[in-house]
Amino acid sequence: MGVNMANQPSSRTKDFFASPALSLSLAGIFRDAGTAAASPAENMEVEEGDEGSVGRRDETVEISSENSGPARSRSEEDFDGEGGDDDDDDGGGGDKTKKKKRKKYHRHTAEQIREMEALFKESPHPDEKQRQQLSKQLGLAPRQVKFWFQNRRTQIKAIQERHENSLLKSELDKLRDENKAMRETINKACCPNCGMATTSRDAAMTTEDQQLRIENAKLKAEVEKLRAAIGKQPPGTTTTSSSSAASGQENRCSLDFYTGIFGLEKSRIMEIVSQAMEELKKMATAGDPLWVRSVETGREILNYDEYMKEFSIESPSNGRPKRSIEASRDTGVVFVDLPRLVQSFVDVNQWKEMFPCLISKAATVDVICNGEGASRDGAVLLMFAELQMLTPMVPTREVYFVRYCKQLSTEQWAIVDVSIDKVEENIDASLAKCRKRPSGCIIEDKSNGHCKVIWVEHLECQKTTVHSMYRTIVSSGLAFGARHWMATLQLQCERLVFFMATNVPTKDSTGVATLAGRKSILKLAQRMTWNFCRAIGASSYHTWNKVSSKTGEDIRVASRKNINDPGEPLGVILCAVSSVWLPVSPSVLFDFLRDEAHRKEWDIMSNGGTVKSIANLAKGQDRGNAVSIHTMKSKENSIWVLQDSCTNTYESMVVYAPVDITGMQSVITGCDSSSIAILPSGFSILPDGVESRPLVITSRQEEKSTEGGSLLTVAFQILTNPSPTSKLTMESVDSVNTLISCTLRNIKTSLQCEDG
Repeated sequence: MGVNMANQPSSRTKDFFASPALSLSLAGIFRDAGTAAASPAENMEVEEGDEGSVGRRDETVEISSENSGPARSRSEEDFDGEGGDDDDDDGGGGDKTKKKKRKKYHRHTAEQIREMEALFKESPHPDEKQRQQLSKQLGLAPRQVKFWFQNRRTQIKAIQERHENSLLKSELDKLRDENKAMRETINKACCPNCGMATTSRDAAMTTEDQQLRIENAKLKAEVEKLRAAIGKQPPGTTTTSSSSAASGQENRCSLDFYTGIFGLEKSRIMEIVSQAMEELKKMATAGDPLWVRSVETGREILNYDEYMKEFSIESPSNGRPKRSIEASRDTGVVFVDLPRLVQSFVDVNQWKEMFPCLISKAATVDVICNGEGASRDGAVLLMFAELQMLTPMVPTREVYFVRYCKQLSTEQWAIVDVSIDKVEENIDASLAKCRKRPSGCIIEDKSNGHCKVIWVEHLECQKTTVHSMYRTIVSSGLAFGARHWMATLQLQCERLVFFMATNVPTKDSTGVATLAGRKSILKLAQRMTWNFCRAIGASSYHTWNKVSSKTGEDIRVASRKNINDPGEPLGVILCAVSSVWLPVSPSVLFDFLRDEAHRKEWDIMSNGGTVKSIANLAKGQDRGNAVSIHTMKSKENSIWVLQDSCTNTYESMVVYAPVDITGMQSVITGCDSSSIAILPSGFSILPDGVESRPLVITSRQEEKSTEGGSLLTVAFQILTNPSPTSKLTMESVDSVNTLISCTLRNIKTSLQCEDG
């Protein structure tokens, strides 16, 4: 079973000990306990011992169909006298025969069993007073009542353990079936161009496959531990009380049931994350000499020699690190309340949705500690993430890390991520491309729903081949650094504020009459942008193939089949992406592409017709952060286009898609937009990473510009065939190739930056 990838609901991490199905099944045992006559051998007794002695199989009567019969029970009669003496009063080994002869067994009547069952349902552990009262009522000795209740509890445990084994067996069978199906799917993978089967090892060794292996190892360890506890434990040991622990196991993790993550003890993990927390606090607050501000770029640079001395880091033995080090720090204010922001880091789905352009996959592999209270203070999670840029030309970064969330004071929280060596040693080396040294953020609550965030990103990455166009922005640490994370967080929080706002000025919400309509449109636009980010990255979800364009651009295509997702058109979908460098600033390029007045200059779909805006909704303080609905009129028909434009200090996007006019009109009135099928295309705009001294020295922020161009990624998605069973044709590839080439040529012509 695969790890719970955020955008693959079919694969999720299972913890059998905390399974809701298991808890509900066990709860039914006590409800059915009243049917004493129908329960086989439920009244058989053991002679001595505590209620926890489930493991002593020689003292427990096996429950099976052979024992079925009328309701009956036996228990030890009183000894001579009034029944108060213990067996320990017999002295010497020679009394064994005498002791054996003194034991008598009594078969309880149906009435006695019925009364004891009634009390057992109310109180499985009756006190001395209750036992005395029941013994007088039934005419039994107190020891007989005591032993009956003790044996009844023992039998309940045996039933529950057998039930747990049955559930675990069914879950393991299901896991084997999913494993087999996944392997068959991988073996039958087809090339989107020629339709031939791909059998390369690279295609088979997907992230999902690796996660399945990890999950199998965890499940095997849990089953072996349970098997040892139930069937192979030495005499005299006890098992967990199932009746009382079934609910408690909801708050326990699988680490409580075996030695740890791949043999790493839980105590050792807690020690590592505590040390990482201390390092993060120093990295977030320290100044010179640990952090030195660059005169040319204004960014903070880590003094690595000082870092190694401060945190006692040993130098590599060969004098040169095998991996490149990327360290960055950024500070900003976000418009969101502290509890909501902390929750977005604890919940892996919210975390992924908060950073759609950075995270292509994310999963919580294991919960080491749930934390305390609703805020989950002290939560420790083993997580996996695949980090991406919005282009298939830059490889993704896969990283396993442990996340520790801790409240430092009433107004301050810290979230620290750190990779652990022991974990990576048990993961395929091809996946461990990136490690996190103590990274994360310090969040401080400010008044009026604001939070100050200090973000530290410290990565240790394998050196990989990156396209020359992106080499500068990746090697400088901008692509996956603190500035990128902080800018994205600010943008998403601001978007959330504008989505929840009820007092939006009229000028920021034109063309939509109701608040419900505004929210419905913003929600649809957000889904469109998330789908766009997921479709154009280098994630292992996609298999990109390079094709040659007529104008020399590097174009890559990938196809997928949508069978049952109502959010996209059903059928075969082809995505084509190309990235180019343009000698214009990102802000100029962004304003050109988002402006409906210039759309006819580059959009082939407009056919040179008039483009008008019929609705415009602000979703941020910057005027570039807006959702708009455009209408493009031509001689034949009229087309509506939904457009979502986003910009921050690092990246800008313009995402759009043609929409059904009738469906969009219902969304404007406030109807649910989840059933609207949408297929986004668009642009991602990045600075090229070439930073130099400012052209002029001034206190005015807007004039502190630097030289450099833009990295533009163009992506188009088209539905090639409405039948999911059809194959991709070369005609479709040629069509989208021509579409991208013409669009890039039109953009270069309009911005007067043609080649040569």
